[in-house]
Amino acid sequence: MKDRILIIDDDEQIRNLIGIYLENEGFEALKVSNAVSGLALLEEQEVDLIILDIMMPQMNGIDAAFKIREGKNMPIIMLSAKSEDMDKISGLTAGADDYLTKPFNPLELIARVKPQIRRYKKYNQRAEHEIIQIGDLEINRSTRLVFVRGQEIHLTPKEFDILELLARHKGTVMSMGKIYEAAWQEDAFKSDNTVMVHITKIREKIEDNPKKPIYIKTIWGVGYRI
Repeated sequence: MKDRILIIDDDEQIRNLIGIYLENEGFEALKVSNAVSGLALLEEQEVDLIILDIMMPQMNGIDAAFKIREGKNMPIIMLSAKSEDMDKISGLTAGADDYLTKPFNPLELIARVKPQIRRYKKYNQRAEHEIIQIGDLEINRSTRLVFVRGQEIHLTPKEFDILELLARHKGTVMSMGKIYEAAWQEDAFKSDNTVMVHITKIREKIEDNPKKPIYIKTIWGVGYRI
C-alpha cells in the first residue's frame, strides 16, 4: 500500500505541483484547498503525513495543526511564505515536525517527507507492540497505564501485571497457579484465593458489570481468560 500524504493548501498550483512530485516518488497524494476540508477528510481516511500551509482563509495552518494534534500523531510539514523565526516557532509549537518557507524546491520537500515517513512508521511499529487494544480496553505496556473508553483506570502494580499477562495471552486460558507465578515471580505451592481476589478487584475497575464480565472470563475448574 502506498504511503498517503494529505496536502492542505489554498493555492491550486502548489497543490498540483507537490502532488506530481509525490506521486512520482510512489506516494499517494490527497489534495484539499482549506483546513476545514482537511480536518473533515482526516475523520474519514488515514494518512501518513500532512503538508500544511499556514496562510489560508477560514482556518489558518496554526489553528489546524492544534486541532489535528488533539487526536492524531502523523508528521506535519508546514509551508509558509513567511520566514521570520517567530512564524517557524509558532508552527513548531502547534505540533509541526518540520517547516519549509515558500518558494521552495519541491525536491527539498520530498527530501524532508521521506525521513518523516520513516520515523512515523518506526514509531507506529513500536507502539503496536507496546499497546494492547481489546475492544474499549487499552493497555499501554510501556507506561503501565490502562484506559477504558478513553478514561484512565487506576490499577495497583499487581493488578496491572495480571491484566497485562492475560491480555498478552488473549484467547489462552491461564490457571491461577500460572498467573500467580508470573505476577509474583515465585512458585505457587498451594492454592489460595490471592489471584481470585485480584481478579475481582480488576473486574470492579474495568467492567461495566463485574458480575457479567466481558473482558476477564472465568473458565470454571481451569482458570481465567481474556
